[in-house]
Amino acid sequence: MRFFVLPASLLFAVAVHAAPQVDRPDDELAGLLADKGLISQLKQVRQTVTERTSDLVVTAIGFLGVPYRRGGNTAESGFDCSGFVRAMYNQTVGHMLPRRAEEQAAATEKIDRSQLKPGDLVFFNTMRRAFSHVGIYVGEGKFIHSPRSGAQVRVEDMNGSYWQRRFDGARRVLGGAVPTEEIKAAAANARTGDD
Repeated sequence: MRFFVLPASLLFAVAVHAAPQVDRPDDELAGLLADKGLISQLKQVRQTVTERTSDLVVTAIGFLGVPYRRGGNTAESGFDCSGFVRAMYNQTVGHMLPRRAEEQAAATEKIDRSQLKPGDLVFFNTMRRAFSHVGIYVGEGKFIHSPRSGAQVRVEDMNGSYWQRRFDGARRVLGGAVPTEEIKAAAANARTGDD
């Protein structure tokens, strides 16, 4: 009788352990990611995104006072709103956004205003059409932009009555926060198991 009890309990334990745990898919996913070394790679990408976002905001602040110029996209010639945003992302992150504000809105992910983080894009209706103006969110309800003819790149409060009435939405640049080369390298490492 003793031989039947031990093997039966052993079989029961193996069966319970081998049974799929449908109520805990997150644990399985986390285990798989850890086994492949992807968790450390995701943490690395997150850190890179944070550093690049900080760099983006710091770089943008460095252009305070550059004059507005319609169609402008360099500090030497001046910036219009979308030219400023495009130049900041290209110089800092290495991501080329489309040229016009409405195209930038279409090429980025819509987020709720409450989700804004430094480096996100904020859009305004300043010319009686959607997404006619764009700036870069810098935190604490403020954004940096190149506002209009006769003005210069500056930081403004989104909660001011003018901007609050014209707020048209927030967007996040995805795939541009980390240069394509770094994403490809992380994917290649994941496939080969390299760290």
